[in-house]
Amino acid sequence: MITGDKVRLRAIERTDIPSFVRWLNDPEVTENLLIHSPLSKAMEEGWFDRHLAQNPNEGEVLGIEVMVGSTWVHVGNTGLHGIEPVHLVAEFGIFIGEKQYWNLGFGREATRLMLKHGFEDINLHRIYLHVYEPNLRAIKAYEAAGFKREGVMREAVYKNGKYLNVILMSMLHSEWIAANR
Repeated sequence: MITGDKVRLRAIERTDIPSFVRWLNDPEVTENLLIHSPLSKAMEEGWFDRHLAQNPNEGEVLGIEVMVGSTWVHVGNTGLHGIEPVHLVAEFGIFIGEKQYWNLGFGREATRLMLKHGFEDINLHRIYLHVYEPNLRAIKAYEAAGFKREGVMREAVYKNGKYLNVILMSMLHSEWIAANR
């Protein structure tokens, strides 16, 4: 487990699948995710099985838990995807599926924990992400975590009846080290 002040990251389990299905079928949760159609439990089970079969060195998805009273509650997921072994690059992703935990800083702490894991445990050189331009809350959180804007992919995603610009952001290992001395 990777533990912070208010958040911990843990391996996902098959018993988490009902939460994934509920979250990923909620239009508010998926508004800023690249999901276009309803997901069934069988589809999520298939994804989970493919995830388990994947070499952990290629990427990982971790559950985000927060302490509520004396119990850890699973509120979302984060991950490093498509880890490239030559260039030491990975794509970062995160979502909080339990909406009552939005805007409380848990996503920001989970992001910092995953960056620490990626740079200090896995020895990545660069971690990047894609974020929809209208998602100002996420952009602000990514910038606060140390991500830098690299560019804009114009009208790169079709979502909810319109094309959206996608901002590419990244952080380098050297930037992580400088910010965390």
